[in-house]
Amino acid sequence: MIKVITYGTYDLLHHGHIRLLERAKALGDYLIVGVTSDDYDKTRGKINNQQSLMERVAAIKATGLADEIIAEEYEGQKIDDIRRFGVDIFAIGSDWEGKFDYLNEFCKVIYLPRTEGVSSSEIRAKNRKLVIGIIGSGGLRNKFIREMQYVNGVEHKECDDTLDGVDAVYVASHPRRHYDDVKRALLAGKHVICESPLALEAEKCRELIDYARENGLVLEDAIKTAYSTAYSRLLVVAKSGRIGDIVSVDSVCSSLAGGVAEPGVDLSRRQNSISSWGPTAMLPVFQLLGTNYKTKSIVTKLINSDYNFDGFTKIDFVYDKAVASIKVAKAAKAEGELVITGTKGYIYVPAPWWKTDYFEVRFENPANNKRYFYQLDGEGIRYEIVAFAKAVESRRDYSYISDQTSLAIVKVIEDFYSGDRIELK
Repeated sequence: MIKVITYGTYDLLHHGHIRLLERAKALGDYLIVGVTSDDYDKTRGKINNQQSLMERVAAIKATGLADEIIAEEYEGQKIDDIRRFGVDIFAIGSDWEGKFDYLNEFCKVIYLPRTEGVSSSEIRAKNRKLVIGIIGSGGLRNKFIREMQYVNGVEHKECDDTLDGVDAVYVASHPRRHYDDVKRALLAGKHVICESPLALEAEKCRELIDYARENGLVLEDAIKTAYSTAYSRLLVVAKSGRIGDIVSVDSVCSSLAGGVAEPGVDLSRRQNSISSWGPTAMLPVFQLLGTNYKTKSIVTKLINSDYNFDGFTKIDFVYDKAVASIKVAKAAKAEGELVITGTKGYIYVPAPWWKTDYFEVRFENPANNKRYFYQLDGEGIRYEIVAFAKAVESRRDYSYISDQTSLAIVKVIEDFYSGDRIELK
């Protein structure tokens, strides 16, 4: 029996895929098809899949061409599979010509002609046509525009106050303007992705969320960290019981940005520490421990009381069975790490944890420690855009941040502005 193996993503299975599978099948007696997992695709920079792994496997199975279907989950698996299954022929599309010659040591490698004029990328781009306008300026705007080019079917278009000609709006204005800008876009019938916080008052945040839901619009809280693979995985590991019961979450975000503490700096146009860093720092607290804390205390050091501009703020949360602490600063510097403490061990994420592609699970016995590495492209922004585009297309919630978390973040920031805080001299 001659065994043939081939691999692919097979998103939106089309005629080109089927012809390639037919050619591979004709090479032998038994065809094994490897379908790349979602996580492995991310490590290869493929973030636009519209179908889940199970949907793609089902589509391959429905063709009747595969004798066996497996998931490809890590780099180097091809060699392992060839040995494990006793494969005679490795077949792949001719667009990979020469890339897999190294497998000739283990079996015969054949590059098959592809069907011209058909590609999943083109199909995705045709199916998903989302034009996004932008409200705001500066670095966040520029990063968002740059990352949009990696998402098929998503385009940027300059827009005026009428928001005509766009399907959705990205809001990156000053947090003081978020409520007005988001509301204006929603009232115009546009989907919205907004930098956190969505508003500076919980009641207004709830108003925006309710209006979007009632009118079939997508409103996404844009904390890019939530969409990074490493961060998503550490949440799973922490909640799985691997480190036991979580008893503490400590999160630090700081940056000495733009000389905000220097005399003469116009702080009216700058974001303070709590608005700039607060949402990111609070994210793991609320996603791991929930939003129903018993008490919280806010201690801050202001560098300008007229604008409530905090150079440093520390917030402590007390839950029934755990505690949490965040530190945010734009006029002070600390190690920007995340530590999740459990009864059996702890998770350590090195600085800057909000951009991490790596974390460690540590135990009393170092021999049991484990390191996790994941690909991170575009600081998570492109994954955030993909989730937003999917939500708009399907009208399903693909956000990684719940409404409850968004509201909890806004409530803490509202309390800060209302004066529910201790001020350091």
